[in-house]
Amino acid sequence: MRGDSPMAPPRSFLWSRRIFLTLLAGFVLLPVYVMVSSSLKPLADVTGEFRWLPSGLTVRPYIDIWSTVPLARYFVNSLIVAGAATVCSVVIAVFSAYAVSRYDFRGKRTFTVTVLSTQMFPGILFLLPLFLLYVNIGNATGIALFGSRGGLILTYLTFSLPFSVWMLIGYFDSVPRDLDEAALVDGCGPLGALFRIVVPAATPGIVAVAVYAFMTAWGEVLFASVMTNDTTRTLAVGLQGYSTLNDVYWNQIMAASLVVSVPVVAGFLLLQRYLVTGLTAGAVK
Repeated sequence: MRGDSPMAPPRSFLWSRRIFLTLLAGFVLLPVYVMVSSSLKPLADVTGEFRWLPSGLTVRPYIDIWSTVPLARYFVNSLIVAGAATVCSVVIAVFSAYAVSRYDFRGKRTFTVTVLSTQMFPGILFLLPLFLLYVNIGNATGIALFGSRGGLILTYLTFSLPFSVWMLIGYFDSVPRDLDEAALVDGCGPLGALFRIVVPAATPGIVAVAVYAFMTAWGEVLFASVMTNDTTRTLAVGLQGYSTLNDVYWNQIMAASLVVSVPVVAGFLLLQRYLVTGLTAGAVK
């Protein structure tokens, strides 16, 4: 019988870890099972006594979700708003973080502390000021920010951009400056060094910032419920349409929740390798 390695953990630790991970997986997957099973039940079965094993399965809720509320329009609005907010956050954060990481200027520390300090305040504190600001801008200039996709994109930038800048500053600091200097010697300018050297080396960090910005905008409810109207409403707010004065379509709510989660889950799985690397490498110099 082969003996255990002296460096191997004890068997009690291995079994304790397996039991803990099994319980954790069950705790995480149990709500998912309830969502999936409820989305495949008729409404009468969902509103009645709960059963772990459905008595009958139907895909009708997945068909009805598109007609009960204009889910397709909400889906397009969310894609446009979240996609634009992600692109703007990444582009602005890359230039800002590169300037802070590679150049010394007056007020550099103040700028960094200010960017980081904005994360200490809850978003609800900015709701009323932004609302009044958008309304006054619309009255003075005719630019409709309130109730528009553009206004919602600017709103999401107010709390996704500071974190993106702060995170990329730490990641760009981990990229050796010798690479920039070598690029400058070869004839590249500052922008050439940024796009040819720094950005490829910092791809995991940029992907992590993009995923954070997209997920933040995709599932945001507070600002979307105030800053949008029937035309520009996003998915996070539009799901409330399945609850009426007469009834709540729980099976359709579960089906719609699963459908709208597909882009986020698929993107996370595809970019998981870059996301984990980006979140950890930036903190190690």
